[in-house]
Amino acid sequence: MPEERVISFKKSFIIIAAVCFIAATAFAYEVYLPHPGFRGKKEVVIAQGLGSREIGALLKREGVIRSKWAFVTYVWLRREASSLKPGRYEFFDTAAIPDVTRDLVAGEAREREIVIPEGWGTEDIAAYLAVQGVGDAAAARRLFAEPPREFLARFPSVAGLPAGMGLEGYLFPDTYRIFENATFEEVAAKMLENFDRKLTPDLRQEITRQKKTVHEAVTMASLIEKEVASDDDRAMVSGILWKRLDAGIPLQVDASVVYAKTKALNSQLPKNGKISITDTKIDSPYNTYRYRGLPPGPIANPGLSAIRAAIYPQSSPYLYYLSAPDGRTIFSKTLEEHNAAKARYLR
Repeated sequence: MPEERVISFKKSFIIIAAVCFIAATAFAYEVYLPHPGFRGKKEVVIAQGLGSREIGALLKREGVIRSKWAFVTYVWLRREASSLKPGRYEFFDTAAIPDVTRDLVAGEAREREIVIPEGWGTEDIAAYLAVQGVGDAAAARRLFAEPPREFLARFPSVAGLPAGMGLEGYLFPDTYRIFENATFEEVAAKMLENFDRKLTPDLRQEITRQKKTVHEAVTMASLIEKEVASDDDRAMVSGILWKRLDAGIPLQVDASVVYAKTKALNSQLPKNGKISITDTKIDSPYNTYRYRGLPPGPIANPGLSAIRAAIYPQSSPYLYYLSAPDGRTIFSKTLEEHNAAKARYLR
């Protein structure tokens, strides 16, 4: 083959590969991200006899999905174009094309709303879902504590979890619509899918740039979620905790001791909810008074505010903080200042 033909072939191949990459990226963007202008919820009626193109056009027109062609292509690739069912559907602003498709394939069904608050642990979520009629709390606790590897593999953020880690930290707190007959696994899948969407590529890239892992960032976010009520103070506390971590100083996060005592060791706190000096000596890897570094994993399921604070810490001259009973965060530069603050605010 002449040299000119080889060069021409290579150029053509590079151009085709670049076009394919751009097209695939654009397709993923349209499929897996919710519509940016969609707020709240919308009711959409899918009439009998509509095909995937008509349904895609309707959903695009109603502002539920970003792209008709992405919807049509997605259901065609999954061979579900003929499985879309007519009916009256409610879609929420967290829904992307996979969520919409799943609802349309399942068909019209009774739905209800559940609310998972920021800072709840997996035990709280399991108990709440049981009260809501989603099966047995013990079954949920087993799933959350020891999820099957094939289940984890479906979700990028937890696919590479350290061995022995459950779903604590990754069940994203939010308002969800679930079917009346939803299983724990289906509800957990919704929360994990939501976590994957909320942890955007920009956030993931920043974690990587800082030479941290997602698990480390989420673990730190869970400490911040439980320790600091004010969004305005969270980035500052994040800066203090990362600084202590880098300096080899124990984090001494009270919330981690509470977790170690009530969850890891199955004990109870006193009625006032405060930890004691004895508690700070508990032999648990989650006890950040006794052990340096981050605990092995998250101690709760943080919201986006705490996650962003963990990823974007604010630098300061402070090395100590405490949470006052009125919700304020008191910062100190020295141990002497910190002890004085404790005497003043935590009497």
